Amino acid sequence: MGSDIRPSDRAAIEAALGVDAPVVIADARALAGGDINEAWAVTLSDGRAVFAKTNPRAPARMFEVEARALAWLAEADALRVPAVLAVGPSFLVLELLSSARRQPDFDEALGRGLAALHRATPTTFGCTEDGFIGRLPQPNAPAPDWSSFYAERRLAPMLALAAPRDAALARRLDRLVARLPALVGPAEPPARLHGDLWGGNLHVDDRGAPCLIDPAAYGGHREVDLAMMRLFGGFGPRVFAAYDEAYPLAPGHEARVALYQLYPMLVHLALFGDAYRAGVERCLRAYE
Repeated sequence: MGSDIRPSDRAAIEAALGVDAPVVIADARALAGGDINEAWAVTLSDGRAVFAKTNPRAPARMFEVEARALAWLAEADALRVPAVLAVGPSFLVLELLSSARRQPDFDEALGRGLAALHRATPTTFGCTEDGFIGRLPQPNAPAPDWSSFYAERRLAPMLALAAPRDAALARRLDRLVARLPALVGPAEPPARLHGDLWGGNLHVDDRGAPCLIDPAAYGGHREVDLAMMRLFGGFGPRVFAAYDEAYPLAPGHEARVALYQLYPMLVHLALFGDAYRAGVERCLRAYE
């Protein structure tokens, strides 16, 4: 990570934030974070403190898609997400969320808030534009039912990125896909998903309340977010209990956890290599 924001990004951010009154970046402090973008705590000449992501090699539309995803999640008025202040091809500027100690009912607030987010039903499985999960493309063209969407927009495209020449793995996935209509559980309306809900994308805000960041949002099955939350830990049992109390899960949901962890395992296989192959195979074995 560089020690300062690149001059071209600095100028673009200043122009985007200075529409009403000119501003300059008075200070930019590098923050630890993901391996895709550079992250900055920025102080502006008018005294505002903001958060900025920059990446001169960002895939086309990546930051614009994230900005729209944050706004789409915010529409549900369920859990806080950072407000978008400015966006461009190589940057995204958000409100800077300071962090406080977790409030006593943090887990319950997260569970109830996630249930409310999922209840804010979109019109279809998918959404109006393709997106990203990490730096990988994520197709989102709507499908008529959940099993079709999960097979055609999630599992098949990600396997093609993760293991394009692994014929044996492809055959195993084909057998699973053939059974998906019977495996995905009772029909449910689409849920408004965060889409990449691991512990690193949960933030504690200045009031000690839960806040969601870095979405890969779309309309999907609500058990997808819950399965992702169980994959790498970081969410306590009170979160899931509060969720189920607010929005009870369909029968058999425990048997579907591995089914919905298969996709993030394929994502990790594509991003990080063979260390995640065992996780993919574990998920497949659960249905063989």
